[in-house]
Amino acid sequence: MESIDAVRADLLALIEDAESLDAVEQLRIEELGKKGRITGLMRGLASLPAEERRAQGAALNVLKDEIVAALDRRRTRLEDEALDRRLVTERVDITLPPRPESAGFIHPISQTIDEVVAIFGEMGFAVAEGPDIEDDWHNFTALNIPPEHPARQEMDTFYLPGERDGHRVVLRTHTSPVQIRTMVASPPPLRIIAPGRTYRCDSDATHSPMFHQVEGLIVDEATHMGHLKGCLIDFLRAYFAVDELPVRFRPSYFPFTEPSAEVDIGCTRSAGKLEIGHGSDWLEILGCGMVNPKVLAACGIDAGRYQGFAFGMGLERITMLKYGIPDLRTFFESDLRWLRHYGFAALAIPSLVRGE
Repeated sequence: MESIDAVRADLLALIEDAESLDAVEQLRIEELGKKGRITGLMRGLASLPAEERRAQGAALNVLKDEIVAALDRRRTRLEDEALDRRLVTERVDITLPPRPESAGFIHPISQTIDEVVAIFGEMGFAVAEGPDIEDDWHNFTALNIPPEHPARQEMDTFYLPGERDGHRVVLRTHTSPVQIRTMVASPPPLRIIAPGRTYRCDSDATHSPMFHQVEGLIVDEATHMGHLKGCLIDFLRAYFAVDELPVRFRPSYFPFTEPSAEVDIGCTRSAGKLEIGHGSDWLEILGCGMVNPKVLAACGIDAGRYQGFAFGMGLERITMLKYGIPDLRTFFESDLRWLRHYGFAALAIPSLVRGE
């Protein structure tokens, strides 16, 4: 039988000379496998006397453990050397500056919505929402808008193919359907605002086929025109940050309110510039009025017991006036230069008191 010490010395030398992980694995298979020298020595134990067999077997087990440990050490060392070579050849220069990242900006319309919600939120209004695609009943009929009204004509309204519950389907022309849905779904008292997108067939420097509105609604047993005037005066003075902003109410007509009024704010026009505040001129800003009893009745509300007021304004319009944006179309052109100029930092949280 070959000497165990000779086998140990030979195998350890072979392991030490292995130059790759594949060579180490090949040694393991050849020397520890079925045809390996250690396995052959163990087969030869059967021919030895009992006492010598036990001593030789123990020595072979020790040898096998030594060889396995040596193989593991060599494998680990080769893996570490390979990793070191990779670290040298694949080194990343961490001293290079990072790629520039542009700061994001809040769109002026999003900023205005936040401001409007904050101001009316201080007055106790909750935000209500509804679908952009409406049926004819919610968008027109329930609001006391007659069939011959210009807003119901194809030239002014985006009608969609098909019907819903027997009514034509439209892209809502105002957010007033949200008021209808709220009155149908919830009993008075109600106090909501409804900001959102609206759609009309119109496009120029002051009109867009898609634009934003915010409408408000209060319905209870005691609300009157004086409450409407006080609410809107406080809002306009807070939004434009002018404490004594002149506000006037002119009689007007809307099918869904009676009486109705247009609201103007004081301004000054000089040298081609418009300044909100005290002055000899007036600028129309929004429409409002007491909710028409026919609208209340259409929503299943007792018009003999309840009354309320409603108002609505274009968000692009008040945004343009407050921040000096001259052209409505630029709101929707996705021009990053424009957004960097008129946009707001992400942490520009509006004040709940002043709307600034």
